[in-house]
Amino acid sequence: MLRHWLMKSEPADCSIDDLLEAPGQTLDWVGVRNYQARNFMRDAMRPGDGVLFYHSSCALPGVAGVAEVASKAGPDATQFDPSSRYFDAKSSPDSPRWLQVRVRLVAKTRLLSLREMRGRPELSTMVLLKPGNRLSITPVTAAEWQAVIALLCPPEN
Repeated sequence: MLRHWLMKSEPADCSIDDLLEAPGQTLDWVGVRNYQARNFMRDAMRPGDGVLFYHSSCALPGVAGVAEVASKAGPDATQFDPSSRYFDAKSSPDSPRWLQVRVRLVAKTRLLSLREMRGRPELSTMVLLKPGNRLSITPVTAAEWQAVIALLCPPEN
């Protein structure tokens, strides 16, 4: 059974345009340094799962596109690289602490802003919209997924 996720990225680090321009329109989702988000990748994400690609920590945060999980979780190589800002001296190749998945672009869409999302009653249950939520990866229910997709890609008349 496919699941759905919202994955946050700061566009200055990795934007939907970076994914659009990447070879095969596929990128490693590196730099996750939160155990709960890591556990979502490890325990629940599977290839084919849907992803709402969310721009965060920017002037206009919101969903900028749709992607899919393209691989199972595996070690995030940046944790072993001392020159990486994601380096973790307590992690080792024999016992990695941090994981990554690959994501593949499905579609770049219009920006569905955080403000617009907050104004939609059908999205009121989204983890993203809960006070205090700061996770970079959150689950999205099937109903929330369908509502967001309908807002991003309204049917033509």
